[in-house]
Amino acid sequence: MITQETQTQIKDYIEYLLEHSSAEAPMWNIEKILEGKPNKWNYIDGCMMTAVLSLYEMTGEKRYLDFADEFVGWYVNEDGTIKTYSPEERNLDNINMGRSLFPLYELTGKEKYRRALDTVRSQIDLQPRTKEGNFWHKDIYPWQIWLDGLYMAQPFYMQYETLFNKMNGCKDSYTQFVNVERLMKDPKTGLYYHGYDESRQMYWADPETGTSPNFWLRSLGWFMCALVDTAEVMQETLYYEYRYLQKMLEDLAESLLHYQDPSGMFWQVVNYPEEEGNYLETSGTALIAYALLKGTRLGYLPAKFRAVGEHAVEGIIDKYLSRNEDGTLKLGGICLVAGLGGKQHRDGSRPYYYSEPIVENEAKGTAPFILSYIELLRAQED
Repeated sequence: MITQETQTQIKDYIEYLLEHSSAEAPMWNIEKILEGKPNKWNYIDGCMMTAVLSLYEMTGEKRYLDFADEFVGWYVNEDGTIKTYSPEERNLDNINMGRSLFPLYELTGKEKYRRALDTVRSQIDLQPRTKEGNFWHKDIYPWQIWLDGLYMAQPFYMQYETLFNKMNGCKDSYTQFVNVERLMKDPKTGLYYHGYDESRQMYWADPETGTSPNFWLRSLGWFMCALVDTAEVMQETLYYEYRYLQKMLEDLAESLLHYQDPSGMFWQVVNYPEEEGNYLETSGTALIAYALLKGTRLGYLPAKFRAVGEHAVEGIIDKYLSRNEDGTLKLGGICLVAGLGGKQHRDGSRPYYYSEPIVENEAKGTAPFILSYIELLRAQED
């Protein structure tokens, strides 16, 4: 378990992030800062809002709710339209921030959040699909499924359908997970490939299987979190489906056990530990830790995985949580971004994943780190 001193450090770190961030200028969105462009509705901030609202749920401290309300509310107009967001862009990433609208509507009662939920939901009807029925990751990536996209879209989709649409799309959401298991899971390792191209036309796709060549840590983390967060918002009346998502989660957790470093962390390319260029990566490790800890708390995973998740968080703290010269805290070891295809000709090779910039205090790492920390606090209360 982490010490009281470390808990105080982490709390101070969270305060530092929030004090230096707003909807127009979040310090944790390093991508936008490096682009030098105005901020817009995006999944990176969405991850952080999920963490902030979880802090409110855990602590009851209203300042966390107020921060999220002000941050998300800056984008949401009274009629439910959302500044800088267009469903017609057909980008699954943009759905993720919509998850924060559920608790904000419930906790504040503001009708604009309810209307905005419908705005985000409208994208699902526009999103193109593979022949198997899965959403394309983005309109600009035709016929492609990325593990990232399951996290970006499915928890929102399942929760919306459950609360507001008589569960009409719940089976559709579930089926997309089953398709990913069938199409993207490696039978030898039990791990999932980062991407899949139904057309087999992309240079990174295996001509026979359609999968990309490697197991990228953060994509596996996104997928694990998608499994646990989607199951959490399902109705148990979906008896078989509810339990099958849990089985998928447990199978992947068991497979990942073989690749956990003695430090507790996981490697950027999971199954090539200590290869030149490879490194222990924060964001993917934190996502896995959160999924394991939450999955254990909810009873989806055997109790042994709590210790595995705790070890992962401790590994991040030991290796990457440190202080700047001015005394402020920083969280390092975060892969800035990784993808497949695009202008950069991202080929999914191991050297490619090793080559992407490594940054500090980026929400793709800080948000799951905070979420895993919250799960540790919940475990202490049990």
